[in-house]
Formats: sequence, C-alpha cells, structure tokens
Amino acid sequence: MADLVVVRSKIKENAEGMNVAGDFAEALNGEVTSLIQRACERAKANKRSTIQPRDL
Repeated sequence: MADLVVVRSKIKENAEGMNVAGDFAEALNGEVTSLIQRACERAKANKRSTIQPRDL
C-alpha cells in the first residue's frame, strides 16, 4: 500500500454519523492521488511547475 495522503480521522469526522469501512481510506487515497497526478500533468502541459486549483 502506498502512503496515505488522506487522514483517516478526518474522513470519520466528515462522514457525520456514518460508519466508515476499513478500506474506504485506501480507495479515497487512490482517487485523491489520481487527482493530484492529473493536476501535475495539466500544470506541466501549461509550462508551470506549480499546481493550482484550476488544474483540478
């Protein structure tokens, strides 16, 4: 498993009143990591070395 970029305790805080499956953090981490990678690719395509909100 890769390092998590999401915080499990914050997931539970934001899921207000819901149970969180044990593997949810890993799945969410995969989605977030993918978003970050796509943002990096977009910034590079625009000749920038800084990812910005518009890259999402």
